[in-house]
Amino acid sequence: MIQAPDPPLILASQSSARRAVLAAAGLAFAAEAASVDEAAIKEGCRAEGIPAEDAAMLLAEAKAERIARRRPEALVLGADQMLVCETRWFDKPADMAAARAQLLALRGKPHVLVTAVVAWRGGQRVWQHLARPRLTMREFSEAFLDTYLAAEGEAVLGSVGAYRLEGLGPHLFRAVEGEHAAILGLPLLPLLGFLRQHGVLLG
Repeated sequence: MIQAPDPPLILASQSSARRAVLAAAGLAFAAEAASVDEAAIKEGCRAEGIPAEDAAMLLAEAKAERIARRRPEALVLGADQMLVCETRWFDKPADMAAARAQLLALRGKPHVLVTAVVAWRGGQRVWQHLARPRLTMREFSEAFLDTYLAAEGEAVLGSVGAYRLEGLGPHLFRAVEGEHAAILGLPLLPLLGFLRQHGVLLG
């Protein structure tokens, strides 16, 4: 695979999972954290009755735009992911007790990981994509849950679902539908297609 030296590719995130997805695909990129008040944006979306899909896209765009404004020569990728179960939006758990409560709330139910990615270049949005992987948790015991959390530790606090499919997370599920990379937070196949069309990757 050949990647063009120009434009430079920037991931507007410090997410280790998203960085791993791009690195595993052989992409050369820099990662820069975007200072965005995610809680305020989500709160505003909830107050206005904005759907989770639109909220995720707004968050992804805000991250990409923040970096792109100071790096107009680069192709900047912003991404966001929201977990929706029934009508409830879940955020990253604040601590291990919150992670336990969250997993108990999700136990035995399907949920959707609304995953948005936006690309900015030259002061404007040039591409966006939304994926909706659907995952269904199995009915696990509380004893299993405590064993799982003890084994995974605080790594689960970095995930909106309080699980990591790249870790022990698969033990929580009975069904997983959708691209693995999208579940990790970055829909890779649509992104690679866009990068080829945009001339960043050899077609």
